[in-house]
Amino acid sequence: MFEKGLLAKKRILITGGGSGLGAAMGGRFAELGAELIICGRREGLLEETAAKFRSELGAKVSIARCDIRDGAAVEAMMDQVWQEAPIDVLVNNAAATFIAQSEHLSFRAADAILAPTLHGTMYCTLAAGRRWIEGKHKGVVLSILSTSTITGRAFTVPSSMAKTAVLAMTKSLAVEWGPKGIRTVAIAPGAFPTPGATGQLRPEARGETWSHRNPLGRAGEHSELANLATFLISDQAGYINGEMVVQDGGSHLRSSGAEDLLQWTDAQWESQRAARTKARADRR
Repeated sequence: MFEKGLLAKKRILITGGGSGLGAAMGGRFAELGAELIICGRREGLLEETAAKFRSELGAKVSIARCDIRDGAAVEAMMDQVWQEAPIDVLVNNAAATFIAQSEHLSFRAADAILAPTLHGTMYCTLAAGRRWIEGKHKGVVLSILSTSTITGRAFTVPSSMAKTAVLAMTKSLAVEWGPKGIRTVAIAPGAFPTPGATGQLRPEARGETWSHRNPLGRAGEHSELANLATFLISDQAGYINGEMVVQDGGSHLRSSGAEDLLQWTDAQWESQRAARTKARADRR
């Protein structure tokens, strides 16, 4: 689809780059000649993914263990990355979400979603932008958002709020930073199943009927999102700025994606809360 070497000489930092969509995008970028820095909290996972890219793709890949919820940690990471050379692209991919009845959300639960999805994304964007501007270096920020920015979405309110705020940031910085040679763009994916997201958003109680509500009758392939991301960060998309591209098979035109949850019983919600509490305990 793209010329080999399309992303040659580009250094790309991907948050949440060790797995899921972050790894899918990273692999595609590496295939097309990019140098990668993959960021996340789990060093072992980052090392495993980096080793795979090096062995299978011959890519230059480094890792940056960082909790993007911590602004000081983000600044330290960016200082370290910039010691070698500026990055050319920041991909804001890291985020958190789960389904819950909003009236049962504690402040800690809400903050667990807002901290990486909104605050972490903002910290990374401002840290990269500041350095680009100081160094008169052109750059691109790609943020992975959600169609909830268009429709809203019941039972994932903190995530919908955070993603919508990041869209506002994308549009605002397009105007403020565009004259400085910095583009800000975004993708709103539909269903692109990953183990992490599926576990949080699609428990067994929801079944598989959601896929049949998509006008195309299927979920997205990771390669499809990776190819769109590749185009948006490449010089071929140099006149696209401040825009969010929806990639969901037309699903948001039919449904916000949460209507089935309106039929859940109190017992189903209680079971979901218990499963989430157990999953948190297992991770400790």
